[in-house]
Amino acid sequence: MPSASPAPASSPTLAHWVAGARPRTLPAAVAPVLAGTGVAAYEGEAVVWKALLAGVVALALQVGVNYANDYSDGIRGTDDDRVGPLRLVGSGLASPRAVKTAAFAAFGVAGVAGLVLAATTAWWIVLVGIVCVLAAWFYTGGDKPYGYLGLGEVMVFVFFGLVATVGTTYVQVGAFTADTLLPSLYAGGGIGALACAILVANNLRDVPTDTVAGKRTLAVRLGEQRTRWFYVLLVAGAGADFVAIALLTTPWVLLSLVYVVPAAAAAGIVMRGARGPALIPVLARSGVAELLAGIGLFAGFWIGA
Repeated sequence: MPSASPAPASSPTLAHWVAGARPRTLPAAVAPVLAGTGVAAYEGEAVVWKALLAGVVALALQVGVNYANDYSDGIRGTDDDRVGPLRLVGSGLASPRAVKTAAFAAFGVAGVAGLVLAATTAWWIVLVGIVCVLAAWFYTGGDKPYGYLGLGEVMVFVFFGLVATVGTTYVQVGAFTADTLLPSLYAGGGIGALACAILVANNLRDVPTDTVAGKRTLAVRLGEQRTRWFYVLLVAGAGADFVAIALLTTPWVLLSLVYVVPAAAAAGIVMRGARGPALIPVLARSGVAELLAGIGLFAGFWIGA
């Protein structure tokens, strides 16, 4: 049964709202936009203002899903005893209504930016945007949230990997072409794997509390040791994707392999058996790894062009 969240003791400050937006996860929004823009640049079709709007969409969706997650987990009582970043509802700093409003405000920002892109590219993009918002909300919202069923990583890979990267390329190029679709899919696969690694690190840290709360994430289902190996597999799989892109397009794409530096350090912490708060640095390093991969892909495609 959901437990009542504590009443807010005082109004949350701006710093609380920023912390509640979970800044460590934001590279998962920026990286696919960089990668997708790089593919567009490789074909000589990069459009700066569209890339910036795509970035607004991605960042607003990421912030929205973070607030929505805070709200839904908070009213269920999942965050009553949580290790890690600040939870606004679970900690009692903000009311559920305020956090829910913040989530939908972020979705609204994404919607406005998305409408501009749709109006200047193709109106069917609106449907993709609606699906993205629904996926963001029902990650932990609704009667049967898919995040509680172990499907969170699948949706992160699809939406913050494939959809975000391919979509960013499409709105700039204006069509799906043989020269852009395959590289953007590969780039989206690698970026999506690193985005999943952030979620896996988060869920690995929360295995004990999620188990008690009945949140059956993939980490809970796999168990700690197999989840640790899954993290390593995601990190290594991203590298394999980037090498494949380099063979397909330009060797300069190998600049993306700079992500290995922070990713290897994070994997070392994971495989040494870190638990609880000791896994918090893994989130930051995983985020940096994904951001560096996105920058490397962008730079590699741009130079290769």
